[in-house]
Amino acid sequence: MSTTFVLAGGCFWCLDAAYRQLRGVTEVLSCYTGGVTRQPSYEQVCTGATGHAEAVAVTFDESVIPASVILDAFFTMHDPTQLNRQGHDVGTQYRSAMFPADAAQAAVFESARARAAEWWPGDIVTTLEPLGEVFPAEDAHQDFFAKNPTQGYCLAVAVPKVNKVRAAFSEYLR
Repeated sequence: MSTTFVLAGGCFWCLDAAYRQLRGVTEVLSCYTGGVTRQPSYEQVCTGATGHAEAVAVTFDESVIPASVILDAFFTMHDPTQLNRQGHDVGTQYRSAMFPADAAQAAVFESARARAAEWWPGDIVTTLEPLGEVFPAEDAHQDFFAKNPTQGYCLAVAVPKVNKVRAAFSEYLR
């Protein structure tokens, strides 16, 4: 059974790269959601004026990888205690947010947030926001890390996040 979770945890390049490492993940779409601007561009989202977050829509096969692993990986690959930022990326577009498609997903997301609160020092600021329209990011942002492995941001920021997920969830690696 395929399920899709829409999650935001800073720059979508990092989440995209980390999720693509996991067996059972069938698709990762870098996208924008949570804002008011229709069909926003990367440049518009980067200003913070659109209200959108950089997010990923992660589709996975629950018979291969449990939903709890997808969500625990989410809380491993970014710092959910940083409000409207991840490292040097600052603004609401880099917020930690989960966008449940329905009440059942909201309950699963709440459980994951509670689990994360047990292992992160400080308060979890990850929000649960209604899933509105999801706008795919431009092609250049899809699977960005694989296309740009030597790019400075990828080396400095994405690689450590990918490595954290690889270490914590080695039994689910491709």
